[in-house]
Amino acid sequence: MMLKLKNSSSAAEIQVSDAAFARSYNEALIHQVVTAYRAAARAGTKAQKTRAEVRGGGKKPWSQKGTGQARAGSSRSPIWVGGGRAFAARPRDFSQKVNRKMYRAAMQSMVSELVRRERLVAVESLEIAEPKTKLLIAKLAEFGLKRALILVEAHEERLYLAARNVPYVEVMPVASLDPVSLIRHDQVIATAGALKLLDQRLGGES
Repeated sequence: MMLKLKNSSSAAEIQVSDAAFARSYNEALIHQVVTAYRAAARAGTKAQKTRAEVRGGGKKPWSQKGTGQARAGSSRSPIWVGGGRAFAARPRDFSQKVNRKMYRAAMQSMVSELVRRERLVAVESLEIAEPKTKLLIAKLAEFGLKRALILVEAHEERLYLAARNVPYVEVMPVASLDPVSLIRHDQVIATAGALKLLDQRLGGES
């Protein structure tokens, strides 16, 4: 399929594969991949101590009989303040298995949906003379955008520095693109080089 480049001097177009940019929408697969991606980002380091691991509690607090109080064998029982937890949390791995074909298919589906809904803006290039926020805002305004994910072929320092203080604008190289970033932004603006690289990464059949 052909994508029209917005800021080219002529009515230029870029050819991309149907596999990556014209795939049918698969909501269930996208949900699974996004959920797995977010779950993998969880640290899973939460830990608590059981009554056996809490320091102290070796001595019986009071006699078994004759005090008028309930029986107690340890001051580190879960029902005591300062005691261990009955069902203590343990470090765990929240990651979910998603194979490469599923991940690639989900990314293809998301990119294709951006194209169908005209939320993907393809440009020949996106350059600013200096790393200044006002220059980037003016450049995005040329395409009628105030918030967007800017997809570039490789890291560009000037764009990155100019976008740091702009709310809802993020500059990202294709190599760092992830499913959460795609669904977080309403609009995606991508350079021709970024689109070619994205096509190479996602164009494989799945």
